[in-house]
Amino acid sequence: MGMCLPCFGGAVDDAIDTPDPETRRRQLAEAAEKRQQETAHRGVKNPEAVERKRKKQEEIEKQKMSTSVSGSGGGLKWQVG
Repeated sequence: MGMCLPCFGGAVDDAIDTPDPETRRRQLAEAAEKRQQETAHRGVKNPEAVERKRKKQEEIEKQKMSTSVSGSGGGLKWQVG
C-alpha cells in the first residue's frame, strides 16, 4: 500500500516515515516478547514466585528420576532355584 499525499507542498511534512527494516524487526520482536510475558502471567499476582516454584518442582522431579533409575538396580533379576 502506498501513501497518498496531496500535491501541495505543506502536507509533505505531515507524512509518517516508516523505520528501516532492522528497527521495525526489533520493535516487533520486543512487542511479541511483551505480549508473551503478559499472556504467561495473566491472573498471577507474583510471577517471580510462580517461576521459583516451577523451577524447584522441576529440580525435585529430576532428583526423583535420577534416584529411581540408579537406586532400583535396574531391570531383570536372576534367580537360581
